[in-house]
Amino acid sequence: MATSKLVRPRQGKIIAGVCAGLADRFGISRGLVRLGFVLFGLIGAGEIAYIVAWIIMPKDS
Repeated sequence: MATSKLVRPRQGKIIAGVCAGLADRFGISRGLVRLGFVLFGLIGAGEIAYIVAWIIMPKDS
């Protein structure tokens, strides 16, 4: 179920909802997005990208 805007959901999140929000926005699996962040984290880019997205993405109302 893809939404029209990029927001962090209040339900169905694990840490901050960044991966869930990205997955919902683009209509892909939340698990796949989370796996992508873990893989990027192994090379050092995932943590930075997650924190930046956490700061930039608004919470769902």
